[in-house]
Amino acid sequence: MAVEYLLYILSAICMLVGLAGCVLPMLPGPPLSWLGMLLLHFTDRVDFSVTELVVSALVVVATLVLDYFTPMIGAKKFGGGKYGNWGCVIGTVAGLFFMPVGLIVGPFAGAVIGELIAGKPMSAALKAGFGSFVGFLFGTLVKLAVCVYFIVRYVMVMV
Repeated sequence: MAVEYLLYILSAICMLVGLAGCVLPMLPGPPLSWLGMLLLHFTDRVDFSVTELVVSALVVVATLVLDYFTPMIGAKKFGGGKYGNWGCVIGTVAGLFFMPVGLIVGPFAGAVIGELIAGKPMSAALKAGFGSFVGFLFGTLVKLAVCVYFIVRYVMVMV
């Protein structure tokens, strides 16, 4: 019985820290929330199907992949070209060394610099940089939605 309560508490902590991890880049948000769901599965109160656990794990992996590509997609949708896209990639990688601000500034600056190198005017370069920021925000919202889903599942089981 004590182990059961420990699993409930650890599950809730994982989900809440995972939610925080959606906006704090040092924490892997969706994977932590999924771990909370997995811990909840090992209690007597919950029995998630293997399908639900696997599909939710695949959704978590998809959000992690999407999180790295949405700034590039955003830059492209806002008129960025090949140089802006490569700049966004390089800026994203460079931004990892200057967390947490680097994860926002890196893709933006990379896209702008890439577009300027390609010879585009500053207005077009800034537009591509803004697109990378919009992509970053979209990726964050997707991560938040996944973590909120796990928390809702937790609440539904506990009530």
